Amino acid sequence: MKSELFVSTRTTVKEALKKLDRTAQKVLLVVDEKDRLLGTLSDGDIRRYILKGEDLDCAIETVYNTGPISVTEDELSPDLVKELLIENKIELLPILDANGRVTGYRSWSDVFGEKAAAGREKNPDIPVVIMAGGRGARLEPFTRILPKPLIPVGEKPIIEMIIDEFYKQGLNRYFLTINYKGEMIKSYFDNEPHEYELFYFKEKDFLGTAGGLKLLEDEIDELFFVSNCDVIVKFDIADVLRFHKERSAALTVLSSIQHHKIPYGVVHYQNGGEVTEISEKPEFTFTINTGVYLLSKRVLKFIPKNTRYDMTGLIQDLTSGGEKVITYPVNENDYIDIGQWEEYKKSISKLEHL
Repeated sequence: MKSELFVSTRTTVKEALKKLDRTAQKVLLVVDEKDRLLGTLSDGDIRRYILKGEDLDCAIETVYNTGPISVTEDELSPDLVKELLIENKIELLPILDANGRVTGYRSWSDVFGEKAAAGREKNPDIPVVIMAGGRGARLEPFTRILPKPLIPVGEKPIIEMIIDEFYKQGLNRYFLTINYKGEMIKSYFDNEPHEYELFYFKEKDFLGTAGGLKLLEDEIDELFFVSNCDVIVKFDIADVLRFHKERSAALTVLSSIQHHKIPYGVVHYQNGGEVTEISEKPEFTFTINTGVYLLSKRVLKFIPKNTRYDMTGLIQDLTSGGEKVITYPVNENDYIDIGQWEEYKKSISKLEHL
């Protein structure tokens, strides 16, 4: 079996990240030259490695799980597969022959279906705030007619697709801060059937990417998600909640690992203009802010009333005030930005292939 999930111990972390982005699974299988199973490498394994500040160009030798759960062809049965997936809380179960070679695998979604994989019952009902009040100047002239949250992506507006991502993981309450053409947003949902709860909070002025959160101070109990209205981020809500609580964070920034190749030779030189090296079309890897956050209620006291205030300012004030701000990285293809025309066109193409 030759699989798109196979990697060797010589594979770099960066190469493994790219391979995870190209697959529908969240796990790679580490094999030797004869396809014998050595271990598994999940996006969580890579995330923990990255958060230690380690080099992405290093091999995965010290990153992958060397004690994977597997099943042999002789043992294989539907009941055993279900039992092993559930008991060990794993996404993917390798199938081995008598010599330990990988001949196949069963994934959670293969066995239980996509709805079960989404986990509708596993998360507490914490609210999601969608910042839907901006003018959307980067998407003009579209946004002269439609508010940015109602820009269509396929058969749905972007705001509904954002809600769908949270709703399929069990979150049912959505707080929308609205301003520019806010009545159009409200009218859309008033005329569309939905099973979740929607609440609207009108900004009197444009309050930036965080100022409108002050309007919700009496509505929030403890934790809440915040999302810009032009991004879709695919992530495991339960894992982000655990990550946030374990670190006693005030705010968790969902970030995305992005790979960018410069389409030119980059000239390196020293004082006086002496060329030391030319790197041909180098690739750089960055961790960028997605515009999705998990916040603890205590951050709201840092936000001024009726004042334009951005999330970057909130993060700065939190860190200056001794509060902990952390980041949870997701893969490149788990982040979709629809906030400007070029990204909008790329996003349409990306979503068509999901």
